[in-house]
Amino acid sequence: MAEAYPWQESLWQQFASRPQHAHAYLLHGPAGIGKRDLAERLMAFLLCQSPTPLGACGQCKGCHLRAAGTHPDTFVLEPEEEGKAIRVDQVRELVSFVVQTAQLGGRKVVLLEPVEAMNINAANALLKSLEEPAGNTVLLLVSHQPSRLLPTVKSRCVQQACPLPSEAASLAWLTQALPECGEEQRRELLTLAGGSPLAARRLHGQGVLEQRALVVEGVKKLLKQQASPSQLAEAWKALPMTMLFDWFCDWAQLMLRYQLSRDEEGLGLADMRKVVQYLADKTPQPKLLAMQDWLLQQRQKVLGKANLNGALLLEALLVQWASLPGPG
Repeated sequence: MAEAYPWQESLWQQFASRPQHAHAYLLHGPAGIGKRDLAERLMAFLLCQSPTPLGACGQCKGCHLRAAGTHPDTFVLEPEEEGKAIRVDQVRELVSFVVQTAQLGGRKVVLLEPVEAMNINAANALLKSLEEPAGNTVLLLVSHQPSRLLPTVKSRCVQQACPLPSEAASLAWLTQALPECGEEQRRELLTLAGGSPLAARRLHGQGVLEQRALVVEGVKKLLKQQASPSQLAEAWKALPMTMLFDWFCDWAQLMLRYQLSRDEEGLGLADMRKVVQYLADKTPQPKLLAMQDWLLQQRQKVLGKANLNGALLLEALLVQWASLPGPG
């Protein structure tokens, strides 16, 4: 059963009260706010034979089949492996499903996530089904990065922005979801997750606070010359490379912002505030801008799953980081 989140309630009421449904919805917004759960709740509602304003009844034949994962009128399309593309032959299977008649005599529902994982051929193969889905079919498309979608895909859907919950709503939800954490830890997790509460819960499960403490301690040792770049690169080799680059990009940005504004409130999380302020004071701006430029370029390669030597890349990052304070 898909989880229902308090920050989606007014959006859910809009969907549940529609007399007629569009043939395709594009649910978009930041990752980690519950878009997939909303799509699954909507799928259950659209397939239910006795839906209520709260959602699917959970009792009818359609609900039982869907709960068992054997409903013949559903089709879920996602990458075969996380981070991989959705291929054109996967979309062709979806297209052949769309042209069939619904076996239970009601609607057919397709859930596709994330839409931006489709390569260009796959996206083009989907267009015909988006424009004129056969029979009573509803396509639910979920996107975390709608800017990456083809305009032709977006224009064929009813686009629905999904709200990022307020900080107060997120913290209230995390209090229930992570009772073992203190309030300060929950705030840290939410900040590290960019304000997305579900991402914060996932990061907690991955031990992100312990990873963060390890990295922060390492950076401080590096600047005091108590650890070398190669030692730290070795110590961090099991950490996710994208996470490390996100943090270093964030610190570089905070340093630049502080150089321009001198605003001590804008120095980021408490664990690195003094380091960020120290480096911002000691680093010439051209040098910091060059570092940020390099970081962003390398981050793109990491995100693009380029065939990189992780240890060498980390070492190069740390050599530059250690040399920041000083002449440009």
